[in-house]
Amino acid sequence: MKKIALFALVGMAGLQLKAQNIDKIITREYTDHLIKTLSADDMQGRATFTPGIDKAATFIESEFKKIGLQPLTGEKTFRQTFYKYRITNQNTSVKIDGQEIAPENLIISGVSSENVTLDKSNATVVKLDPEKPFVAQLRAMTESGKNQLVLVDSKFADLFNRYRNYFSKPATVDEKDVKAASAVQVFVLGKDAAVDFSANVKSKVDKMPLFNVAGVIPGKSKAKEIVVFSGHYDHLGFLKPVNGDSIANGADDDASGTTAMIALAKYYKAQKNNERTLIFVAFTAEEIGGFGARYFSEKLNPDDVVAMFNIEMIGKDSKFGKNTAFITGYERSDFGKILQKNLAGTEFTFHPDPYPEQNLFYRSDNATLAALGVPAHTISTDKIDIDKLYHSVKDEYSSLDVENILSTIKAIAKSATSIVNGTDTPTRIPKLKQ
Repeated sequence: MKKIALFALVGMAGLQLKAQNIDKIITREYTDHLIKTLSADDMQGRATFTPGIDKAATFIESEFKKIGLQPLTGEKTFRQTFYKYRITNQNTSVKIDGQEIAPENLIISGVSSENVTLDKSNATVVKLDPEKPFVAQLRAMTESGKNQLVLVDSKFADLFNRYRNYFSKPATVDEKDVKAASAVQVFVLGKDAAVDFSANVKSKVDKMPLFNVAGVIPGKSKAKEIVVFSGHYDHLGFLKPVNGDSIANGADDDASGTTAMIALAKYYKAQKNNERTLIFVAFTAEEIGGFGARYFSEKLNPDDVVAMFNIEMIGKDSKFGKNTAFITGYERSDFGKILQKNLAGTEFTFHPDPYPEQNLFYRSDNATLAALGVPAHTISTDKIDIDKLYHSVKDEYSSLDVENILSTIKAIAKSATSIVNGTDTPTRIPKLKQ
């Protein structure tokens, strides 16, 4: 009995030591330092192609260097740089039956070159059905692959104006899209018919750099097998001012997830027990099309990636209460079950995504690798259906529950252990048909 009691005491002491270890590595002070820096006003909302996102990347690089990570294979620095083309509208003139259309009544989609001219010789006139949903029709037209002048009933004015703000922003496209003649759609609000028309769109085309920030902890016995931890560090930049504040700080979206990713890098570097290779990556351009995650995925063999922990918006309690988070695509692999097994005896629980209608599984940076068969899932606590601060200037550090962030990071750290050390391998996700 004494021997059994002694072994029990030793085991309990080991568990306590492990708990103390994580609490010393992932501290409130460290978490605050990361998230306050990333969501500070001087980061200017971290919009893609701005000095603010460059400053954020420099900060993440400095943290990776302090932790002792290595650059990705083939990279000399922590920046994984690639290029896209930015299309900025300079001037648009649209005439219908001799009448010039006011700019506020226009949406232009699909432009990928400096000069576009449409008329009856190369475009058709179509009209949206006023009795059918606007958004579905808008999407169908932009995906039609045809040059079109699209007439929109005035009853859609509110939705039209909302989407006009989105389409008026510069577009980001690949080099192949610039070289190819893409289909262009011109949407006109308040016109019922068009016998004759012309549209001339002049744009500026710039080749622009983007960069993920990625670091590695090489594996030991299973070094070829990769586990990815990620979050996106870009946000929206400046928005329409509210009470004098125009900076969309993106504290929850996704400085919280980027903070988690960096803290996990620090934790696993200190543990020195990863049999698999661990990659920690802050993705760029999630908000404008997920370009960072796509590029990163293209540089990996998806068959080598065992799992992906993408972390997005963990700054507040989830729908399930304290010490909980949800996993998108929970039912698509046994990833979530493995994590929950490793948390047995703790207060924290992972749950399936409670918002299936939002299609969150394919709306974040896990989507590209998931489509290739990787058990790539996003972990979140956001109440996306009622979150009034989402994509607003009010998504600031003061709105966050940092204890929720801490508990979620530590839960991920503990629950991922058996995947990191090579004893558990999640089942693959069925690949999406191309």
